[in-house]
Amino acid sequence: MIGFAAGGPVDIVARIMAQWLSDHLGQQFIVENRAGSGGNIAAAAAINAAPDGYTLLFVAPNNAISTSLYKKLPYDFLRDTVPVASIMQLTNMLVVSNAMPVKTVQEFIDYCKANPGKISFASSGNGTSVHMSAELFKVMTKCDMVHVPYRGSAIAFPDIISNKVQLIFDNLPSALEQAKGGNVRALGVTSPQRWPIVPDVPAIAETVPGFESVGFYGISAPKGTPPDVVEILNKAVGEALKDPKLVARLAETGGIPKPMTPAEFGKLVADETEKWRKVVEFAGVSVD
Repeated sequence: MIGFAAGGPVDIVARIMAQWLSDHLGQQFIVENRAGSGGNIAAAAAINAAPDGYTLLFVAPNNAISTSLYKKLPYDFLRDTVPVASIMQLTNMLVVSNAMPVKTVQEFIDYCKANPGKISFASSGNGTSVHMSAELFKVMTKCDMVHVPYRGSAIAFPDIISNKVQLIFDNLPSALEQAKGGNVRALGVTSPQRWPIVPDVPAIAETVPGFESVGFYGISAPKGTPPDVVEILNKAVGEALKDPKLVARLAETGGIPKPMTPAEFGKLVADETEKWRKVVEFAGVSVD
């Protein structure tokens, strides 16, 4: 079960994994899209499902962010889920309209400060990593920018290209496609170091020390899912991440495999939840 529409980056990776698991475990894995509310609809549905291993949640950064961003969630993600497996890490990329008179992150920061409140950034929705990467950037650089949420980054790009909205911190695959096509200008990636897939693009942290917004994809299950089921699934995902063909397909989505034990993945989600709680509180962001 995933919290985003078909065809997006989360959906693509979920379907890659579901197909591999179906082929190798002899059990059909079906991807069910329940988009809306920043992924919270899917999370609630998965959490309320029977803890028998037949309903799993595809976990993304929004699950760590929503805990603080939404004040009235009908669940506690860390309490009500069991970590199963980490799949991969991925970065976002800051791209700007070609009409913007900037070519580096520092030039962009200087331009923002010279034009407070006059620059708007797009996102693929409230509480997504695309949204919160920009909020973190605002906090760390003191840039005054206006958020314009869209129902997916694909819908936002025509407005960025036409300079109705000036920028987006989008997921790498879609941002890179637009940059390679000459539609927008790439300024930096949100990982702490340059991303291996795009080594010529600087890390934002080279200009803004300490800036980091690295996404993750993984799998969790409803609380109470038997440990032996969790172990079987974790082992299967680990085997998948050793498959060169699958790794190559993940690379096409901008991701780097990151296998972990259930405990390690649980710690990652908890650490990310705390990190984004601080950003949400400091930035004063809320969508309730």
